[in-house]
Amino acid sequence: MTSGTTPGLTRFNTSAEGDAIAALHEVCASSAWGSRILAQRPYTSAEALLLASDAATAELTDEDLAEAMAGHPPIGRPKPGDPTSSREQSGMAGASAELKAEMLELDLAYQERFGHVFLVCATGRTGAQMRDAIRERIGNSPEREREIVRTELGKINRIRLTRLVHTEESN
Repeated sequence: MTSGTTPGLTRFNTSAEGDAIAALHEVCASSAWGSRILAQRPYTSAEALLLASDAATAELTDEDLAEAMAGHPPIGRPKPGDPTSSREQSGMAGASAELKAEMLELDLAYQERFGHVFLVCATGRTGAQMRDAIRERIGNSPEREREIVRTELGKINRIRLTRLVHTEESN
């Protein structure tokens, strides 16, 4: 193994194209993002993969962003049976009923305003922090919000890719 590689990265680099596409789709639902990442295999290090992800995220069109966001459940409502969204949104798990109800109301208002789910890198955030983030962002212009969404998506993709390449065994 070269410096910076992990068993997970080696597995990703050498996996069949269909398996790699499936793994990338679990990271980000944008097919354009996944195609860009796949086309650059093999990666010499996890950092090289993360840098490629950053570049691919920066190149996403509005349609690509919409496709990526469609793969994310609303905050406070992780996909049933999806350990990734449950883990990432764990800060909402212990939230009060009042906070959950407020978050649902804010989620719906956000979706009505912007036409997509509220996307935030929820890993490590409390329910109150996520609520404060949506409150802060709901007044943004669509252009400003799209750039914030792109940044948040990049953070999420980095976390998920890091987990992918540092997993000892395939899922």
